[in-house]
Amino acid sequence: MGAIERKYHSLIRKMIALHLAHAPDHETRDRKPLLREVEFDATWELRFGPNNRFRVFYRVDLDRGKVEILAVGVKEGSRLSIGGQEIEI
Repeated sequence: MGAIERKYHSLIRKMIALHLAHAPDHETRDRKPLLREVEFDATWELRFGPNNRFRVFYRVDLDRGKVEILAVGVKEGSRLSIGGQEIEI
């Protein structure tokens, strides 16, 4: 798996704005807290796109009212790729 195709970039930006602008730390069907630590220090995961293939990993700083996007990846089957590299979560 390589980098995310350009045709999906606007979808990714749109979904980040839609899902993380309000209450990014509340669990929903598409937004879940991570149960294990990951190497890039994310605490939440947002899932969306065709077959829920895209993943946005982020951290919420409630004190500063800030959401920090840490990684965007593509999940196919049981494999997750971020920046063209397969990652274990």
